[in-house]
Amino acid sequence: MPVPLSTGTPLPLVPLSWLLGRWEGAGVLGHPARGEGDTRFGQVVEFSHDGRDFLSYTSTTWALDEDGATTDPLDVETGFWRPGPVGTAAGDGPAPVPLEVVLAHPTGVVEVYVGTATGPRVELSTDAVVRTSSAHEYTAGTRLYGLVEGDLLWAHDAVLGGHPLRSYASARLKRVG
Repeated sequence: MPVPLSTGTPLPLVPLSWLLGRWEGAGVLGHPARGEGDTRFGQVVEFSHDGRDFLSYTSTTWALDEDGATTDPLDVETGFWRPGPVGTAAGDGPAPVPLEVVLAHPTGVVEVYVGTATGPRVELSTDAVVRTSSAHEYTAGTRLYGLVEGDLLWAHDAVLGGHPLRSYASARLKRVG
């Protein structure tokens, strides 16, 4: 269910309007490079805009114990989602919208993704990953976001620690507020 947009919402953001708002939920994190089993996590994601033609994005995650209680902070990512001009639809579905996403992590990693938004589905792959000397070995990734039964589902595959591209994290989030 898309969030109603204000009259000041830039036209390029309309195809991404379904993302706007606060989302909360839980997911699972696991990858062979981490050297441990899967970790359940809680997450809050917020998409907003200030009237310009990009979305601001923030995600905060924390580990959950067996009872679902919060334990340790895991990650924060913040960035911007920049849609390009809407193309022409090929067939009956919505036209894909080119998308650039820039994300920064406090662990010393910055990611630049490129991809498309087609209806309530976003597919992204890294165009560049920049790491500080102390950051973990992360070289590429893909992300998939979708609106399923009113929830935001996402999956992130990553190339970590010399392993090939593999499932890294996924979650199901519900709109809040």
